[in-house]
Amino acid sequence: MTRSTISLATSAEDHRIARLAALAIGLALVDAAIPSPLPGVKPGLANIVVLLVLHRHGFAAAAWVSLLRVVAGSLILGSFLSPSFVLSLSGALASLLSLNLAYRLPARWFGPVSHSILAAIAHLAAQLGVVGLWLIPFSGLAYLAPFFAAAALLFGSVNGLVAARLLQADEAPLPAEEAQAARA
Repeated sequence: MTRSTISLATSAEDHRIARLAALAIGLALVDAAIPSPLPGVKPGLANIVVLLVLHRHGFAAAAWVSLLRVVAGSLILGSFLSPSFVLSLSGALASLLSLNLAYRLPARWFGPVSHSILAAIAHLAAQLGVVGLWLIPFSGLAYLAPFFAAAALLFGSVNGLVAARLLQADEAPLPAEEAQAARA
């Protein structure tokens, strides 16, 4: 009997995406453990990782991290192919679409905070659309939209500010580099 092995060649980029997706999955699990005042209202901590990946490595890497987070997170939480998975996936796809468009806007006026807010609002809109068309098809859902929009604005702003701060910390020179520059 001959054993067959399958060997996949992986690149450094594959390993980077896997590490970043694992971080995003971990943050998504933390999000899932946070009690929510309204169903579906969560801080979206994993979106900080997606924003960082977008600004450091580009849209393709951010899309991989986001989609891996949704699929793997739902497998871990036991919600794969459930309505909550469909809501999460629709929100992730809408936010990725908005990030792809927003990332092309002038960086002078649009940065991590505005990207995060736009992504949060797109995420909310997609989820409300899915809920309204599939799960709870009645007009009363519109009464909750302002509360969800306020949460998207709040959490989008906070996540964007955290991502912006982390990106600034990456750009700041290290103390050793500052000392070396001062000696030169």
